[in-house]
Amino acid sequence: MKVLFTASVMGHLTGFHIPYMQYFKDRGFAVHIACGPGDTPACADRHFVIGFERSPFRLKNISAYRALKKVIRENEYDIIHCHTPVASVLTRLAARRARKHGTVVIYTAHGFHFYQGAPRLSAFVYRTVEKWLSRHTDILITINGEDYAAISRYGFRPKLGAYRVPGVGVDGARFHPHTAETRRAVREQNGISADAFVLIFAAEYNRNKNQAMLLRAVSLLKDSIPNILLLLPGEGPLQAEYQRLAAELSISQYVRLMGYRTDMDMLLAAADVAVSSSRREGLGINLVEAMLTGLPVVATRIRGHADIVQHGETGFLVPPDDAPAMAEKLLKLYRSPELRHEMGQKAISAAQPYRLENAQAETFRIYERALDMKTNRAGGKP
Repeated sequence: MKVLFTASVMGHLTGFHIPYMQYFKDRGFAVHIACGPGDTPACADRHFVIGFERSPFRLKNISAYRALKKVIRENEYDIIHCHTPVASVLTRLAARRARKHGTVVIYTAHGFHFYQGAPRLSAFVYRTVEKWLSRHTDILITINGEDYAAISRYGFRPKLGAYRVPGVGVDGARFHPHTAETRRAVREQNGISADAFVLIFAAEYNRNKNQAMLLRAVSLLKDSIPNILLLLPGEGPLQAEYQRLAAELSISQYVRLMGYRTDMDMLLAAADVAVSSSRREGLGINLVEAMLTGLPVVATRIRGHADIVQHGETGFLVPPDDAPAMAEKLLKLYRSPELRHEMGQKAISAAQPYRLENAQAETFRIYERALDMKTNRAGGKP
């Protein structure tokens, strides 16, 4: 028995899908992965390096499609689970013949590229492509309410139906409330003063994550909150641009672009509020992590945030790109430690469905459905 996981980059598979690959490994499957270069995880038996391009319009994706089609043809997989937009499009195209011979194809949409507020033309194109590809999909998994509703609204027809799961799961044993002693120690280790009002947003520095909105919010607050500090763990193409913007806004001393961090569970202990300025999300895992540690949230009102944050209960939702609205809600939380504590406690409870064990349970049930289909499917038209 064999299973194939595909994604555009190795980091997506190693960052989110190790438990799901291990599920098949524990059941005697040979686990193969097809993605970009990187260190092969221990649970994978083979790694096919496929040069997926993030843009669907790059000609190199033709070569990626041909290479992937060859891998699928030669290995005769029982299950294929595809992730990330371009890799999932190419995987489902490449697996069409394999499905006729019994392969079950699962696609997890980590956020459709058509969404409320998306440009109309691009939304129409992506929606049309996804609708057509749903006919070449056995099981379609979504991770937020808007995407799940879109499946029936636009007439998607995956063979075995569609499911909604609570994301890929966050390890509750790692992300949990910290003691005051830990908070003091983490602040000291990172050179953060005890009285600082600390905001945190862990994300790649890019246009979609839109950290510029947070920088502008800080510039509006620096006089009202002189001890404000914005922590931005991450890396990405806009790092230099954000450094310049911070300098232009005269807030460099209030902002730390921290680079890639592997200690987010501890770094969150130093924060007072979790923030997110994203324009588009499938599901805001960084917010779930923060909420599990007991932080209130101020985030943009978008798909993938609205599923997680209960406005006025666990935090606040503000319009995308509205720095004054973000600043207003942050000032409200700054002025009321009691409100921060109350919202943080509610956030812990609200984040429980997104814990790893709950996401795993839902996904494993779907895998069992796929395996039943594999057992019962005896050739013919899928």
